[in-house]
Amino acid sequence: MTPVVRRVTWADACEVLKEIRFKVFVEEQAVPIEEELDGMDEVSTHFIASLDGNPVGVARLMPSGQIGRMAVLIPYRRNGIGALLLCAAVNEALENGHVEPFLHAQTHALSFYEENGFSAFGELFLDAGIEHRAMRYVGSKK
Repeated sequence: MTPVVRRVTWADACEVLKEIRFKVFVEEQAVPIEEELDGMDEVSTHFIASLDGNPVGVARLMPSGQIGRMAVLIPYRRNGIGALLLCAAVNEALENGHVEPFLHAQTHALSFYEENGFSAFGELFLDAGIEHRAMRYVGSKK
């Protein structure tokens, strides 16, 4: 059972993308829907991770080079799916000329992003009532 990550557009996959993001962000983390749907999805590149054809995780790359909306369903976490999604988004960003992809990480996930080549900078800040740190890609540590 090897996860597969594919690049998709919002127009082609919005229902799947919303389903996973709503389960993780809206239901699990109590992020208001109006903050989750920020108007950037239509202009962003999206990624879906699937196991045996079933979508289990998503990520988004915005035109600015910001990676976000990383979400993996609870039963599939800590199995490398997030790292595969992150790698796909970083590679896409680099291929599109973003020399320093960046993201806003929830503080509980800082070590995950550090293990995958990101370094935190700046102060803590709140986004949707959740503590975050800005992070930039400094290169793979694997």
